[in-house]
Amino acid sequence: MSKQTDRFKRRLDAIPKAVKAAVVPALIQSGNELADLQRSLAPVDSGDLRDSIHVTRPGEATPAYSQPGGSTVAGENQVLVTVGDTAVRYPHLVEYGTANAAAQPFFWPAFRLKRKRLTNRIKRSISKAVKEAK
Repeated sequence: MSKQTDRFKRRLDAIPKAVKAAVVPALIQSGNELADLQRSLAPVDSGDLRDSIHVTRPGEATPAYSQPGGSTVAGENQVLVTVGDTAVRYPHLVEYGTANAAAQPFFWPAFRLKRKRLTNRIKRSISKAVKEAK
């Protein structure tokens, strides 16, 4: 390969790494914003459900028994917002209801309300990182 080809290949390989690193703050900010809205929408009796909403950063593990998904390790460009832990194992019952209790949705409505805003923030950070990496 020529010197220019090598340089071009190295540059292409570097762009995804730079983009990945640049998008992490936007992911964390978006995860925190989503979790804040979910906390404000969560029904509060004792506050345990609200307090079990957790933002898992890249490389960290979600709390055991969290919904959705249980204990999972977030990928390098992934922020997970979960609800529930070893003490709060009933979030799905609150979200979807039971035969004896009406549903009190808080998790997915917050996600649907924030999805566009959070997606746009992440896309802007990716575009900015790509432009800066050129």
